[in-house]
Amino acid sequence: MTNTDTLAGLTECIADELLEVDKLFHKELASGVDAVNTLVRHVSRFRGKMLRPTLLLLSGRSAGTLTDAHIVLATVVEMVHMATLVHDDVLDEAELRRRGATINHLRGNEAAVLLGDYLISHSFHLCSSLDSQAASRIIGRTTNCVCEGELQQIDNRNNLDLDETTYLQIIGRKTGSLCGASCSLGARFAGADESTVRQFETYGMCLGTAFQIQDDILDIVGHPDSVGKTLGLDIEKGKLTLPMIHFLATAPHEHQVLLRSLLQSHESDKIDRIRNLILPGGAVEYARTRAAQHIARARAALNSVGDSEARRSLDQMAQFVIARQW
Repeated sequence: MTNTDTLAGLTECIADELLEVDKLFHKELASGVDAVNTLVRHVSRFRGKMLRPTLLLLSGRSAGTLTDAHIVLATVVEMVHMATLVHDDVLDEAELRRRGATINHLRGNEAAVLLGDYLISHSFHLCSSLDSQAASRIIGRTTNCVCEGELQQIDNRNNLDLDETTYLQIIGRKTGSLCGASCSLGARFAGADESTVRQFETYGMCLGTAFQIQDDILDIVGHPDSVGKTLGLDIEKGKLTLPMIHFLATAPHEHQVLLRSLLQSHESDKIDRIRNLILPGGAVEYARTRAAQHIARARAALNSVGDSEARRSLDQMAQFVIARQW
């Protein structure tokens, strides 16, 4: 069974709603400017997993009943996420995503930045169509949090003394916050009380953090054909991720010195050399263990949520996140 087959099985109970999200995404982003439509069609290729809309809809169904507002909000979080991907590719100078050319590689940084802006501004335009302003405030706060995480990461580029606590703060803001907001919005708009909304937010935050740790592991040990995007960018951009942070804190001194030297070098084979240095030392396994701990916390957060197909899917999705190879 492929990863895609597995994910499809977990979302079967919200399959119809995901189709509605897909339709609304394309309807809302349709433009009278052909150049915009061309770029939106291209960036839609990046939407394979639809993780955040899935989390929102499964959380809503687990907490109560799905409404039209859930379709709108699931589309909103997908637009926000797509905007962050487009902007991330500019920051990373990435050339490949989901086995296709990135917008910046295809059309340049100017077009990519403006397309990201178009996606984020349209997400707020769509969110404002809801009677309640609660969603707009949550989306606004979360988008700010994502930007803070990106700025914090940029501020720590080439910081070879980055510690695990700061790393977790960065990825919590960058990735965990939008997953947490997706789950909390799903529960809130299904009528859940504040305590339950917080449980779902904790689930999403922990799942998103584990998702990013796994992404960072794959950037070092993944295969481009499986992952479907440019690998080694964290190393090239001077971003220390958990395997490297742990290695620099625990490896024999001479190995730490070698890694520091490689990270600062411009050698053409430095990524392979770093990979070969880190892999035998247990740093990748440590990162996998930390991701598993976050998944355990995510699953525990929903212990008091009543049993349902959607609730079981959330539990299985948590395990799926750290088993994936893409």
